[in-house]
Amino acid sequence: MGDGGKHVVLAYSGGLDTSVMISWLKEKHGLDSIAVLVDAGRASGLEELRMKALSIGAVEAIVVDAKEDFAHDFLLPSLAANALYEEKYPLVSALSRPLICKVLVDIAHKSGANTIAHGCTGKGNDQVRFDLGIRALDPGLKIMAPAREWGMTRADALEYAAAHGIPVPLKKESPYSIDENLWGRAVECGPLEDPWAEPPEDVFGFTAAPEAAPAEPEYVEVDFAGGEPVALDGEEMPTVDLIGKIDARGAAHGFGRIDMIENRLVGIKSREVYEAPGALALIKAHSGLEDLVLPRELSHLKRGLEQKFSNVAYDGGWFDPLMEAIRAFMEVTQESVTGTIRLKFYRGSCTVAGRRSPNSLYDLSLATYGSGDSFSHDAARGFCELFGLPLETWAKKQMVDAGR
Repeated sequence: MGDGGKHVVLAYSGGLDTSVMISWLKEKHGLDSIAVLVDAGRASGLEELRMKALSIGAVEAIVVDAKEDFAHDFLLPSLAANALYEEKYPLVSALSRPLICKVLVDIAHKSGANTIAHGCTGKGNDQVRFDLGIRALDPGLKIMAPAREWGMTRADALEYAAAHGIPVPLKKESPYSIDENLWGRAVECGPLEDPWAEPPEDVFGFTAAPEAAPAEPEYVEVDFAGGEPVALDGEEMPTVDLIGKIDARGAAHGFGRIDMIENRLVGIKSREVYEAPGALALIKAHSGLEDLVLPRELSHLKRGLEQKFSNVAYDGGWFDPLMEAIRAFMEVTQESVTGTIRLKFYRGSCTVAGRRSPNSLYDLSLATYGSGDSFSHDAARGFCELFGLPLETWAKKQMVDAGR
């Protein structure tokens, strides 16, 4: 691509900041942009966005279809960990950032560019995820974050775009910041910055309002093999298609809306709204199947590491050795996670209505209180005596010390 010092690989979304950035990098730094748009799902108008980047001044504009890589290399490992940051957020944006970093670094290597730029501000989590991801993959690359440097507000950026003839999909009266991919949709800014205000209905892009959802529930069966979802209602399909189909079915019933006050990595609280019916439904199904097949102590230990996985991924540590070790643990736990979960969607809710597995540890003869009970009640008495012996010994000592 010529002189790598005069070119920058730009993580381009077609939105306000990255559109303005093409012109700003040229004007302020004399850098020509190679605009890279990574399709991680739920994207549309990609060719138009590519042509827009060229019209603004990018010397090259590349669209990378990364949906399959996203699903297999990032979403499935996250599903294995039932990953929910702060037990709510399925890491929609956090999981796509390391994928984008990998694509950007690959293109920088191929083009000979020695600089990568992203559109993150100094207040968000994504700046950390991009910076750490790029540095982990190639510490020799330079990183630029113009939005972190220029001090523009969103209103300033809109004015800059208007002054330079840059078309943007935002309006001053509706300044939402939206990020979406195969795993869901994230929305912030604008009216959402008031934590007391209920989210306006125009915040939501594809989930039905629960009160307007169908009056009858819908049941969906999800088949898993080795922890991976492989079929819906008995129909086998690729992972990307399966996520899209269960996403649409959950959305039709108003399931998957999240409105949360989130603890950002940079130390501030933010109000975030997410739509992730497919992600949340699959996590609920996967977790429900694990309840059936994982031994007690393994299950308990895994839950703690699930939170650690979520925090490390949220904090931009996807390529950290700690994440590699946690993922290795998760992979081992999935060997027996094969079976079927029946989900029930109904007016904003999703519940596990049934579960079965050839590896089930549920034994009716042990669990029943009916006539088929084979559990040893005599053995239980001895178990209670031995299990409680340390506590009993402690209690006796306390009574002696108290003079009783």
